[in-house]
Amino acid sequence: MSGQFICIPMDMRAFNRWAGHRGLIRRGTFDAGYALHVLLSATFGQSALQPFRLFAPSRGRTATLYAYSKFDATALKRIAQDVGTPDCLGVVKPSVIQSKAMPMEFAHGRRLAFDVRVRPVRRLRNGFEDSQSGRAYSKGAEVDAFFLNAVRLFPAGGVEADKSAAAAGETREVVYGKWLAERFGEAARIEECRLAAFSRSRTLRGDGVGPEGPDATLHGVLRVTTPERFPELLRKGVGRHKAFGFGMLLLRPNSSRPGVEAAAAIAVTATATIPQLGFIHEDPGQCFCLTLLTCTATPSPFLLRFEPPKQVIPRLMETSSG
Repeated sequence: MSGQFICIPMDMRAFNRWAGHRGLIRRGTFDAGYALHVLLSATFGQSALQPFRLFAPSRGRTATLYAYSKFDATALKRIAQDVGTPDCLGVVKPSVIQSKAMPMEFAHGRRLAFDVRVRPVRRLRNGFEDSQSGRAYSKGAEVDAFFLNAVRLFPAGGVEADKSAAAAGETREVVYGKWLAERFGEAARIEECRLAAFSRSRTLRGDGVGPEGPDATLHGVLRVTTPERFPELLRKGVGRHKAFGFGMLLLRPNSSRPGVEAAAAIAVTATATIPQLGFIHEDPGQCFCLTLLTCTATPSPFLLRFEPPKQVIPRLMETSSG
């Protein structure tokens, strides 16, 4: 059975009132992800809509909840009508639920843009103490992947470790990109990744206030490498806390082109517009070559050769005249 992509419009005022009545605002902390977990579980059953992602404007009344599920809209409406409580159905209205079937398989090599909100943490196999802050981390604790990487690279710890790691190229964006790539496994390869948003948030769990940690939104481009495993990656989600609004991998058409293709398009446009720049010709083993003529008294050709390594960097090579 193919997975289903679910869309549910929501009234945020009704949701916030419901959360308040349920006692889900504690010590001044409101975790919308945890409140949604409680709401969705009570209405549709445990893990019926997981992973999920709420898109809510900061001051807007309406929001949209997206989720992956094994149930389609018809099945979810039936479940909600059968077991949902009146207060929950006042927030999640079964009549507005929409769904579409997700593909059973994605073509090998297909490039797709992605958008994912994650909790990029690692669980400690062994405890340690941050030498600068003096804080002790126990075995099994969840620690920000960026902070942990910085402390391992620069044992001085604390803020200085963060700064040293970033200066060495191990920025938060780079570390989170590697963390995400590990979780994609063989299903897909990340070709571009950027940190679109970052904050630190505190969670609610059970009857108490949970730990504070990283809340990151990553945008980028992936390439499907194992078509039969990619749908499972979507269905299961990425990382920890998938039941609380993290880890839903959203896809969209990829509007960017690989470096070689983009460079080729620029070169073709340039030489078509200004023929005096040079000419393009094929070169066995290369994508293409653009010969540029220098604007000197004795013009000599330069060869701009575009190659397809992992990170495409145009290489300018002077060739002999004639």
